[in-house]
Amino acid sequence: MQPRKPLLIVITGATASGKTALAIQLALRLKCEIISADSRQIYRGIPSATAAPSPEQLSLVRHHLIATLDLDSYYSAACFESDALSLLPDIFSRSGGFAIVCGGSMLYTDALTRGIDDMPTVSDEVRAKVAGLARQHGSDGLLALLEITDPDYFAEVDHANLKRVIHALEISMQAGVPYSSLRSGRRADRPFDIVRFAIDRPRSELFDRINSRVDAMIEAGLVDEARSVAPLRHLNSLNTVGFKEMFAYFDGLMDFDTAVARIKKNTRVYAKKQLTWLQRDDSVTWLPSDADADTILSLLHLNS
Repeated sequence: MQPRKPLLIVITGATASGKTALAIQLALRLKCEIISADSRQIYRGIPSATAAPSPEQLSLVRHHLIATLDLDSYYSAACFESDALSLLPDIFSRSGGFAIVCGGSMLYTDALTRGIDDMPTVSDEVRAKVAGLARQHGSDGLLALLEITDPDYFAEVDHANLKRVIHALEISMQAGVPYSSLRSGRRADRPFDIVRFAIDRPRSELFDRINSRVDAMIEAGLVDEARSVAPLRHLNSLNTVGFKEMFAYFDGLMDFDTAVARIKKNTRVYAKKQLTWLQRDDSVTWLPSDADADTILSLLHLNS
């Protein structure tokens, strides 16, 4: 069971859809390794908030790009693309031509499978300047600046996604030209085949799984984990659902039950955005909620 060309199998979907378990099951069948495409699981010390694979799961299959960076380290889709492309030749060599990418950070999976435009490296000075503008003027001020700096990108970006607004401003300031002018839209050639799968669950079932996962995160120590990193809350690595609500609870802005309910709600909102992104991608093969490794092997004609 070996592909004609190296084969990268992407398993994605909304948060809590069951990606990790399916990827591990498939990796065991193919005797291959997994690259995590999760923009928060790459950081050390926050496994509860990021629902990282458990020690038991990590012991079953070799994983890459999990808990490898300090919280104050910069990381991006471009960094992920570079790191994953560096890892893949050895993974393919060790694993008979197979590799799995698993995660719900769509910018990361798109960067690896389609390529990302060559952007300038943002200096610490520019990053600090944009951070200062954010503190001084808030999200409305940043959006107003983006509308002036890059009206084309302003017209298409999700105005609620502050991370992308900040990224566009940083690139525009660093390059001296609008961020949108640097995006070519060209698809990169890869020396391997790519298949993309996403787990499709009924919305009510997915939301029940999200609610249960948040309860499990609390049981696993999310509150203590959040308290331990609260002094670093200004870091981008901690600007995520779970921590933001816990920090508000610590600050007395909401009670504990409200914070937990808000984590569940915001996670459901995030899942909807992930699904919207995936539904625009006609290269994705949707898997039923009961799909297993045999389902994928059959679709790939590798079950003989």
